[in-house]
Amino acid sequence: MESMTIRHSGVKTALTLVVATFCSWMATASAADDDPAAADSETEARMIIEKADQVRFPAEGFQVDVAITTTGSGGTQEVRKYRVLSKGNTNSVVMITEPASERGQIMLMKDRDLWIFMPEVSQPIRLALSQRLTGQVANGDLARANFAADYNPKLLRKETIDGETYQVLELTGVDRSVTYQRVLYWVREKDAWPYRAEFYSLSNRLLKSCKYENFRTMEGRKRPTRLVMEDALRGGEQSVMEYDNMKLRNLPDKVFTKDYLKKLD
Repeated sequence: MESMTIRHSGVKTALTLVVATFCSWMATASAADDDPAAADSETEARMIIEKADQVRFPAEGFQVDVAITTTGSGGTQEVRKYRVLSKGNTNSVVMITEPASERGQIMLMKDRDLWIFMPEVSQPIRLALSQRLTGQVANGDLARANFAADYNPKLLRKETIDGETYQVLELTGVDRSVTYQRVLYWVREKDAWPYRAEFYSLSNRLLKSCKYENFRTMEGRKRPTRLVMEDALRGGEQSVMEYDNMKLRNLPDKVFTKDYLKKLD
């Protein structure tokens, strides 16, 4: 009889746990159903960054030339030039065109995986998107400009700057492989033009800021062609990225493979 009582008690305990778990799940689901505003806010925030991504670059395959001018705290300048081939904001090839001594080096990005190929090295070298490319520019700033896929957005507030309304978003990295762990992003409300961004480390330290400038028409719409990146840790150091000669290109998937890189020109 005592054994039966123990077994019966165990069954009751198990049933109690099942019921409690089910009730907890139902309460969570009910709370989500009762708070459509939170879901709507997340959807709105994601739409904002998707539109801003489309302003910055075409969704189709394209080619663009990029010049990066870095100014040091002492006023010294260094200019580096690149040609970028991109498709769908997930695959890209970055070719160094200047300085001449580094011509032939090519970076390949597939999703968030990045490699560099150098003529004098037989095997590609794996790189991190967050690693510095030159000056204040990280590899991911040039090779991957896909905020919508890399970050979970939250709309924080609206701000008025020079008579224009901007939506301020907090972007949190989907994992540690993204270029920055946290971004504050200002996007103009009326046309989804990116205005400003602040980039933070995993420890929430401000690394640098960026302003999007000189909007002009490239491939059918006005886009920012000048990005000014300021170092927040060392005052007076900045890098200016300038985009030119953008054109749509039919880029088959085979272009974004290790075996095809030597055929690129």
